Amino acid sequence: MSDGGVLAKSTFGQALLDGRLGLPEDALLPGAEHLGPQPHFFVADEAFPLRHNLMQPFPGSNHSGRCRVFNFRLSHARLIVENTFGILTSQWHMYRGVIGVSPANVDVCAKATLVQHNFLRRTSKTPTRATTPPPAADSVVVGLREVNGVGRNNSAWEAIRVRETYTSYFSTEGAVGWQPRV
Repeated sequence: MSDGGVLAKSTFGQALLDGRLGLPEDALLPGAEHLGPQPHFFVADEAFPLRHNLMQPFPGSNHSGRCRVFNFRLSHARLIVENTFGILTSQWHMYRGVIGVSPANVDVCAKATLVQHNFLRRTSKTPTRATTPPPAADSVVVGLREVNGVGRNNSAWEAIRVRETYTSYFSTEGAVGWQPRV
């Protein structure tokens, strides 16, 4: 089963799709109040469906301009998440496979490792880098899947609108110095 299929069948995925996840209210983007409140979203790859709260890159690989910047920023966010899980996995063996506790205790175990991680970072005598450097522009992971059937579904149109809003924002008011100049 694909990652998108696993998400759709999971309790978390159902809560995400049904709006029962308890995500923060839509918020204004810094410096772009004219765009109105925008939803918070999870970063995904092409294996997952595009939703207003689950963003995937623009399909294909030959992008220029704003779409390239959006894919770059989404890819960078995904790399940060992957690096975070890599750090946790290197420090705690419980993350290297199926977590051997009941589902009711997984949250407690995960929170405990995050508290321990933060404690060790604060008390360690060895300096650590606070952030991961951005990836090179030519190493961007881009989506390859075409978006099909978007005309049949209002939620798909809303997802496209949200992605377009963030695409515009990342190339204007929300641009950062390390993103590609296009």
